[in-house]
Amino acid sequence: MEESLDLEKALKAIASPRRLQIMQWLQDVAANFPAQVHGDPVKHGACNLFITDKLEVSQPAASRHMKVLVEAGLVVATARSGWVYYRRNEPAVDALKHQLLAL
Repeated sequence: MEESLDLEKALKAIASPRRLQIMQWLQDVAANFPAQVHGDPVKHGACNLFITDKLEVSQPAASRHMKVLVEAGLVVATARSGWVYYRRNEPAVDALKHQLLAL
């Protein structure tokens, strides 16, 4: 079953070069981020601290970017051991690709 996705919200989310870069990094967390103690890169994604460091922005700025991606449905946030991990919502990404191809 295909995931429902708000196309306008998703497009606005990835219109930012930084958010688009995050989506690309999250395609392969293990290759793009350091090893993590509490979260599995495949199951949980990347730790918010590593995303912040890699973006070279403040923690509040990184959190705003991640909030937009989560609200668009493109990323899933998981709290673990006091940290938040982010992974791509692949069914939503696939739905976005499908909607774009249908234009």
